[in-house]
Amino acid sequence: MRTPTFRELSTVECVDVLRRNHYGRIAFTLHDRVDVEPVHYVLDGDWLYIRTSKGTKVAMLRRGPWVAFEVDEVRGPFDWTSVVVKGTVYFVSGIAGADDPKAYEQALAVLRRLMPEAMTPDDPTPSRTVILRISLNEVHGRASHP
Repeated sequence: MRTPTFRELSTVECVDVLRRNHYGRIAFTLHDRVDVEPVHYVLDGDWLYIRTSKGTKVAMLRRGPWVAFEVDEVRGPFDWTSVVVKGTVYFVSGIAGADDPKAYEQALAVLRRLMPEAMTPDDPTPSRTVILRISLNEVHGRASHP
């Protein structure tokens, strides 16, 4: 086996990875509790748009909106690409005081690129009524190749 090479990704490469994928993990914390959850997302400009259900994650994010978000492409033990975003969560809808009709329509249009049935009678996940977006405050990536 050859020695793998590791390298930092450029911002353009990081954005390409985020654009190619629609599944990642959001990490968040509140006081002494840390959690990581898988979510679907869509990248649009400098924002990651996510749809989720009300629950513990939403309650924690309302109190501590700073998150890390990770996306990986894994082809083998030493053949992978990983991007980490650090940013702030902003609620677009589904939470009292967060509703802005213009922002909601924009977010819904973005999310429907991935799932056209979102928020319609044919929605396969109708319990996901909370729409949020994450600002891309920091974006870093690494890659390994055999």
